[in-house]
Amino acid sequence: MPLTLLIILVLLYSNFKSIAKTLIVMLSVPFSLVGGIWLIFLLHYNTSVAVWVGFIALAGVAAETGVVMIVYLDEVYERRLQEGKMTTAKDLYDAIIEGAVMRVRPKMMTVTAIMAGLLPIMWSHGTGADLMKRIAAPMVGGMVTSTILTLIVIPVIYEMWRGWEMHRAQRMERANA
Repeated sequence: MPLTLLIILVLLYSNFKSIAKTLIVMLSVPFSLVGGIWLIFLLHYNTSVAVWVGFIALAGVAAETGVVMIVYLDEVYERRLQEGKMTTAKDLYDAIIEGAVMRVRPKMMTVTAIMAGLLPIMWSHGTGADLMKRIAAPMVGGMVTSTILTLIVIPVIYEMWRGWEMHRAQRMERANA
């Protein structure tokens, strides 16, 4: 698991070339793992190789959905910055709302598709079902908490980061003037 997280971290940094964006996306991984841990606990599953495989798959999906949210937020932020419409905290807030709203439908489609594929596995009783349930359970639980994080927490943290950057840039402009 630590190796998987390290690989995800390196891949994210190579994509964004920004530590801040990489760390914001990496926040989606622990929040998604919390949902997976809760469901494993509620189902009384012991930790096994199958459970860890489910957590590794969940970490990848959580990072992917976080990346897409950051891409949508950045797209709107950069567009408004180029248009000269990014001067106040209200402008930043509006840009983040626009970017996050654009992400709701794709996120819900992703979650629905993953859940539609995994829930039949959770209800199965045939040969190999016991193993497959332990792979699917962390992903089902994690998708619930990952959805909440991606749609609520990541935009808030993004706003805090960009707001801090805007405030710092404005202070430097005043100091240079």
